[in-house]
Amino acid sequence: MAHIHKKIKKGRSYYYVREIARVDGKPKVINQVYLGSPERIIEMAKGGKSVPRKIQTQAFGALWLANLVEKEVDLAGIVDGIVPQDRDDAPSVGEYFLYAVYNRMIQACSKRAMPEWYKPTAIQQIRPVKAAELNSQMFWLKWNQVEEQQLQRIAKSFLRYTSELEPSSSDCYMFDTTNYYTYMATDTESALAQRGKNKEGRNWLRQVGVALLVSRDKRIPLYYTEYEGNRHDSKIFLQIMGDMFSIMHDSAGVKGVLTVVFDKGMNSEDNITAIDGKEDINFITTYSPYFAEHLVHVDLDNFTVVDTVKNRKLTREGKEDDRLLAWRTRGQYWGRERTVVVTYNPLTATKQRYAFEKKMLRLQGILFEFQSKVNNQAPYWRKQSVVLKRYKENCSELHIPSDLYKVELYSSNNRLRMNFRKNHYRIGRHIDRFGKNILITNITDWTTDEIVQASLDRWTVEEGFRLTKDEQQVALRPIRHWTDSKIRCHIFTCIAAISLLRIIELRLRRAGVAMTAKAAMRHMSTLHSCLMWLPGKRKAVRMLEEPSEEQADIMRVFGWKIAGGVLQKL
Repeated sequence: MAHIHKKIKKGRSYYYVREIARVDGKPKVINQVYLGSPERIIEMAKGGKSVPRKIQTQAFGALWLANLVEKEVDLAGIVDGIVPQDRDDAPSVGEYFLYAVYNRMIQACSKRAMPEWYKPTAIQQIRPVKAAELNSQMFWLKWNQVEEQQLQRIAKSFLRYTSELEPSSSDCYMFDTTNYYTYMATDTESALAQRGKNKEGRNWLRQVGVALLVSRDKRIPLYYTEYEGNRHDSKIFLQIMGDMFSIMHDSAGVKGVLTVVFDKGMNSEDNITAIDGKEDINFITTYSPYFAEHLVHVDLDNFTVVDTVKNRKLTREGKEDDRLLAWRTRGQYWGRERTVVVTYNPLTATKQRYAFEKKMLRLQGILFEFQSKVNNQAPYWRKQSVVLKRYKENCSELHIPSDLYKVELYSSNNRLRMNFRKNHYRIGRHIDRFGKNILITNITDWTTDEIVQASLDRWTVEEGFRLTKDEQQVALRPIRHWTDSKIRCHIFTCIAAISLLRIIELRLRRAGVAMTAKAAMRHMSTLHSCLMWLPGKRKAVRMLEEPSEEQADIMRVFGWKIAGGVLQKL
């Protein structure tokens, strides 16, 4: 319901139109429009001179926030200081990177759609540009001037500046890799886009790999690199190890032993040997249970509860049976004795057991179908080798071992016959793996709780990758570029967007505003700038919307407020 609301400011009365609705059972202001002083309201009612002839709204808040944070880094200045500039009236090479990053931070779109995306925004008020020149052809021409070595220098400088804005106090770093499929045609020339094992199962598409390093506490990208889609993760890890460790030491700022956490995809004899050769680097990695059968079958009575934030929460909620457990031992791995920790998550085990039972039921149905065809002498089902091959193919598609059923094929009256039954021993051994995770480290002086927590914190780098695969924000995928140089530029703009978004989130959290950067951008995108053409005035008058509670909180964190439709510094 709408009503007139009165506010007293410095002894004067000001009026607003407020709309109130029940949200979660409680009355809440859902919309508020500023009317002004009583004199202004009377003049408006009489159709006076203050009644606007025309009003135009422009998206303001999200772009303003992105620009406010980016100004501390000056991306355009970094790029233009490295890449020689054309003598033309078009935006500089650095500005083409800048406006692409703003777009990625707020609502990612293609370069072709970018002029239309900027058109209804207040970009001319925030950072003036000829929006029509932000088209795909100009992006192609400008980005074509950036050489691979120049882009590496740009990325290194940018990531150094952002890490200095939010310096890390941790000596632990998270590393991971992922890949992004493209729709690039087979005959399109590209060294980066290659077919390989895609993490989303689209192995038939060409893909590009990206490796990322973040600090444990700040989660701001410190280092990244793109690589060929058909290269194994462990190979790229060995190649970039030297640069990565150097950046870790620069980030830490002090001499001492640092720790890098990665997953089993990076495990290889060469990689671990290289780390062993560095006295100032420790590692924590996961290890495949399939190569350590004796570890996954240890009785759960040997496991103890790990001291983690989530476990403490489960204890308060009376869910002790759901807590993460761990068991510690030592063993020989990669030529040396290492610390080994096996964890058990009951919730994960339950989910895996449920999925496994569904697969077993499906496999049982397939075997009944096989049995019917074999016993009825169906065409192409009369050879034992063919039937077994098809059985193993179905097991492979279901991602379960082929020894969970005993399949018996025998001859009777010169006809092939088939029987099958569950192999309960193998099923039991397979179920033992559920919820289990093996951690191996060269660290001996950390507690089990510390080792487990460091491994759990690998989500900090995985979160960055999840954001790059968001369809609305950052959206590294789909890659709409068809040459390696443009793909590299595109990946850099996405990493830059992640870095700036993370800075926004850190500052909000530090000020007590529990909000993700994605949520902050969503709130700020609804804050508009309003242009009003008043009678008798040649120039338009600009006012900002009355901010919502969330928008006001965000602006307060960054030292600004809106008063009477005007942006003011606190």
